[in-house]
Amino acid sequence: MGPDASVQRSEGVVPPFLFDLDGTLVDSVYQHVLAWREALERIGTQLSVWRIHRRIGMSGGLLVNALLRETGRSISQADEQQLQTFHAEAYAKLAPQVRPVPGAVELLQYLSRLRIPFAIATSGLIDSARPV
Repeated sequence: MGPDASVQRSEGVVPPFLFDLDGTLVDSVYQHVLAWREALERIGTQLSVWRIHRRIGMSGGLLVNALLRETGRSISQADEQQLQTFHAEAYAKLAPQVRPVPGAVELLQYLSRLRIPFAIATSGLIDSARPV
């Protein structure tokens, strides 16, 4: 079978792959950590980066709730939305530093060449999932 043929197993078509974006395909974890730290500081909450880092991978809402629970602080839904906006603004400043994880581009090109379907998922906002 040539490299441009669809890959198949004896039982049928190869199942598609599902990849996470942040930390799997792109090296953006530390930019998100620093963006969350900045956003939290803008609302008067200071946390060590290690506390934020261990929560990366959660959706923004879950991350905010978990971090605020650690501090004993609660915020309104409107303030939570503002915090998400602050994070997006801070991340946008750091986004030019984000790079693909070594081998990620080649892997996706290889799967595309073999016509193996894949999807990329993220718990982040679509604006932070734009091409780098």
